[in-house]
Amino acid sequence: MEVSNSIKGESSLRHAVITAGSKGLGKKVTEQLLNKGCSVSINYRNDTETIETLKKEWSHFGESRLHFFQGDVTKKEQMQQFIDEVVERFGRIDYLINNAGPYIFERKKLADYSDEEWYEMIEGNLSAVFHLFRKTIPFMREQRFGRIITYGFQGAESSPGWIYRSAFAAAKVGLVSLTKSIAIEEAEHGITANMICPGNIVGEMKESTIEHAKGLEDSKNTPVGRSGTGEDIARAIEFLCEENSDMITGAVLEVTGGVEVINRFR
Repeated sequence: MEVSNSIKGESSLRHAVITAGSKGLGKKVTEQLLNKGCSVSINYRNDTETIETLKKEWSHFGESRLHFFQGDVTKKEQMQQFIDEVVERFGRIDYLINNAGPYIFERKKLADYSDEEWYEMIEGNLSAVFHLFRKTIPFMREQRFGRIITYGFQGAESSPGWIYRSAFAAAKVGLVSLTKSIAIEEAEHGITANMICPGNIVGEMKESTIEHAKGLEDSKNTPVGRSGTGEDIARAIEFLCEENSDMITGAVLEVTGGVEVINRFR
């Protein structure tokens, strides 16, 4: 892939690409990086109403700081178009945050999965990262800088069995190895790759702040005494994206507050 030599001459403003960055954990990550001073490109699938709301909510950042792209992470061609638009508009990609990850909430055994469900889990949680990585890495190499973040689940590094979540777990465990391999292969180019493993952060807490969680007094079954929040994830990602965090690569960081997630139904 040919990369323009002008990329080093672009604005020093860091640019982040975040899949599914319009709601849930992704929204908090987007907010964190916008507040840090970055410009951000957000992919979303079909929730146009939310996007219109965000355009108003984040209008103070200006159109020059925000870019929205409608597309499905399981569709390779759409993700390639997404990256093409990002580079044409901003001239650089500094952070690739692979926040999107399809998930089947119904608890059922692997033998009961349809072909479509299996491939959605694998394509959305593993192959999508490959396609985005392959399209993005030439620009990061040219810049001599890049931060790649993937998402896993508690214990993913040790390849545990996860009853009723087998397809999702298989994709994420594969993603652990992929993330670590990228970290080794791209270190010489100033690029790091790390995985964040959120704990049991559900519902409105995905878009909540740490301060809000501390005020809820819902310490039941939570060793640290509060619920996890989207801000917890966003703060961890912000740290890993810092220029001086380059010694941290190939790491799997669990942000769980000590809550046991995967063995609740054994």
